[in-house]
Order: sequence, then C-alpha cells, then structure tokens
Amino acid sequence: MEATLETAASQPAVTAEAPPAQFNFAAHLFRLNATRAGKTAYIDDNGATTYGELEERARRFASALRTLGVHPEERILLVMLDSIALPVAFLGALYAGVVPVVANTLLTSADYVYMLTHSHARAVIASGALLPNVTQALDSAEHDGCQLIVSQPCEGDPRTVPVFEALIEAAAPAVKSASTGCDDIAFWLYSSGSTGKPKGTVHTHANLYWTAELYAKPILGIVESDVVFSAAKLFFAYGLGNGLTFPLSVGATAILMAERPTADAIFARLVKHRPTVFYGVPTLYANMLVSPNLPARADVAMRVCTSAGEALPREIGERFTAHFGCEILDGIGSTEMLHIFLSNRVGAVEYGTTGRPVPGYEVELRDDAGHAVPDGDVGDLYIKGPSAAVMYWNNREKSRATFLGEWIRSGDKYCRLPNGCYVYAGRSDDMLKVSGQYVSPVEVEMVLVQHNAVLEAAVVGVDHGGLVKTRAFVVLKQEFAASEILAEELKAFVKDRLAPHKYPRDIVFVDDLPKTATGKIQRFKLREQS
Repeated sequence: MEATLETAASQPAVTAEAPPAQFNFAAHLFRLNATRAGKTAYIDDNGATTYGELEERARRFASALRTLGVHPEERILLVMLDSIALPVAFLGALYAGVVPVVANTLLTSADYVYMLTHSHARAVIASGALLPNVTQALDSAEHDGCQLIVSQPCEGDPRTVPVFEALIEAAAPAVKSASTGCDDIAFWLYSSGSTGKPKGTVHTHANLYWTAELYAKPILGIVESDVVFSAAKLFFAYGLGNGLTFPLSVGATAILMAERPTADAIFARLVKHRPTVFYGVPTLYANMLVSPNLPARADVAMRVCTSAGEALPREIGERFTAHFGCEILDGIGSTEMLHIFLSNRVGAVEYGTTGRPVPGYEVELRDDAGHAVPDGDVGDLYIKGPSAAVMYWNNREKSRATFLGEWIRSGDKYCRLPNGCYVYAGRSDDMLKVSGQYVSPVEVEMVLVQHNAVLEAAVVGVDHGGLVKTRAFVVLKQEFAASEILAEELKAFVKDRLAPHKYPRDIVFVDDLPKTATGKIQRFKLREQS
C-alpha cells in the first residue's frame, strides 16, 4: 500500500510505502535484517553484537517479560546507559507489546519517583552504575510491586534482584510478536524539561517507521555500509532515531558509548571506529573545534553530520566543514514529532538556518491569532506529519494545548526567508519584549558567539524597574578572562551588528550554562538566578 503525504507548497510531493495496519516495529526490523544475521549491528564499550544475536536476545527478553507477569500495554521504565543491553530491552519490549519508557540517566531519585508513579511502571531496568538513584526512588515511590531488574551490575553488589542478562539466558525466544497495529502505543519518551516538569510523550509503532522513511533515508542518505555514532543518547528522541531506528532500518552498524560525550570521548570513537555518520549538538561541535586534541581530517571518515537541540551558529558550521570537509545538517525535531522535520540538505547547506521542511511534513508559521505570517516575520511554528505523538500521558491540559487536530504547536518561534529556509528565533516562552519590540534571545546569542572570546552564550530577560532588559550569560574560551572591559566590548560588538534595543544591558560571565541532557539551554533556570 502506498500513502501520499501532503507537504509544504515549496516541497515536492512524497510517496512512501505505508506500513500495514497490523504492524510491530521490532518484528519489522527483524524481518528487514533476516539476511544480515552475521553482520555487526552494535559496538559498545564492552564488545559487539550481530543482527542475529540482537534479534535472539530481544525475543528472549520478550519471553522473560511474560514470565515476569508484565502484560502487553503495561509500562516498563528503562534507566540504562547506552550499551547493547538498551536496544535489546527496547526491542524486546516492543516485540512483546509492552511499552518501554526510556528515561534520562542523569536525573535525581526524585525525578524517577515521579516517572515511576506517573507511568505505573511494572518493572524498571537499571544499569548497575545507576542503581543508587533508582533503588532510592523505588523505596520512595508509591507503586504496586514494580520489579527491579539490574543490567550489568556493579562488581560485588549484594542486591538479590533479577539480573537482565540472566533473565535473557534463561528464556526461550518468543516465537511470535504481539499482535500490534500501526496506531498501538509502542513507547514513551519524557520531554527534556527545558521549560519545567517533563511530560510523558506517547508514540506508536508506526511513528518510528516514518522517521526512518522520511528523514534518515532521503535526507541523510543512510545505507547499509554506514557506521553511525550519536553523541546524543538513546534516552531522548534525537538519539533514539540516530542510534536505533535509523541504522537498524537499513542494516548499518551503530556505535554506542556509555560515558558522557566530552570532546575527547567523541574523538576516540571517531578515530577508532571511523563512523561515516555523526550526530551531535551545537555545544559539542563548539567544544570539539576549540580542543587541542581535534583530529585531522585524514584520521576520521565522516561523510555527513547532523545537529539538533539548539540552533547551530553559522561560524561553528563553517569552521567544522573547513576542517573536516563534511557538512553539518542543522535541523529541528521534537519529542512530540520524534525526530527532525526541518533540515538542511547535503550539498545545499545554508549555515545560520534550519533549512527547509523535510518532505512528508508540513510546517506553518502563525501569529497569536492563528493567521499565517509573511516571509521575514516571526511566527509560532506548527507542524503536521505522520510521526506525531498521540498525547501527553495523563495530562489533558497540556495535550489540548499542543496537539491540535492534525497539527502540533511546537512552542518554537521561526521566520521564513524568501528562499524558503527557516531561521530559529527561540522558544515562544523565551521571547522578550524590549522597548515595545520583540527580541529573539537566539538572535543575540548567535551574534555573541561570533566574538573570538565567546564559547557559548544564553540571553534572558530581567526586570529593571518594571521594564524588561536583556542579560547575557557568557561562557568564555579558556584563553580569555572575564573583565569589565571585555563585557563592554561584547555589548558594543552586538550593538554594531543588531538594532540598538537588542544589545544585552548586562553581561554575566559563567563557567557553564544549565542544559538538559539533550543539550538545550534551560533559560528558565537562568531567569530564576536573575
């Protein structure tokens, strides 16, 4: 069956093979890779696994879930570092019709208490290194017999809980997948919390399929021979597509890394495993470029890179391409849309923009009254496409405000250039009104990072005697020191490049900026400090 998807007027129509009504995404992947049983699917910090081994272990885990009394449509919480065990658990749960809820591994026990209670999880699988926060959460949360399963336990840990690997070894592979459909709930992801408490975003089996068909294959051009590596972790939407959905949809090999994605950790994998596709975020690209350990172009094999989470500064993209000879495709996605729906294209990158709509998605910019805004004006970004989430679990108020029929209100501000490219203006709740005129914090930040001394910047509004003024929090490069002279120089630097009312009235030098695990700046925390 074929489905023709409507797109923005400037985009060609896209015809894609739609999945059948009865559809299980894990079973779909296993069928696709049936002839690749001996090919390496994943390489992590401890070894590698083939496509055949991945399928067998996932199907064994599906059986183990049934033995543990976890039924289809019930939730399990995955608090797991990026290793081969995580795709096994995720795909095994999908195969069994159980709903995996992939959680940020950097949270506090209080956050896990919220997730356990909110999701009514029947089991939680935790990497051994993350046990303290998880066990504390289980002791504090109100739950009905949520079972703890430990993956790769710490040596000498005395806990007598089921061990993930042992459960898999003891189970026979499930013969058949659960009878799920395209629109059945497959998994949840909690939003990153860039604007407050995270929301349980509910996705279907077909949503995973569409991100691969509409973005990974036509935009990235991902193929079986690729080796992919994502600095973004599997626990959020960008990383889940990068490191699981996309490579497994074409039979590629994916590199997984448990540790924090520092520049040096990234360099080690780029040189050792020579991935051809690399997925990063703007902060990481900036840190890579200023590192004294930056590899030479000849030492890596990247053919294309991507960026998401925050707008990629033009200077960072241009410097990266000049050094490595490959482009960064800056794009925007969301937990609600599962992956990127606006993106630059290989060979047609326009740094400083988020590119054009991904064919298969429609985007509109609207004013406060819901009317379309003309090119050059800033408007609220709305998206329509087949990978849209169903709802926020148990949050009707937020669901009604975000999911508007076929459309999703993103909460982002954009303007469209006459050439059809979109330029990010910031989150709707981050926009500032200074001297009666709107100021995009992102626009000011993009200018600040052009200064030779600035590594990162974030701009917020603060109250000055009842009037809103802009304050910039600035992270300097290592070779520069904070001073009043430099602060005045930065103000003048912005004044020379933007309208006078947009320059930051205050400059605050900081060691780092508060961010979500996805790399998004938490401006609300900076406002709280002001």
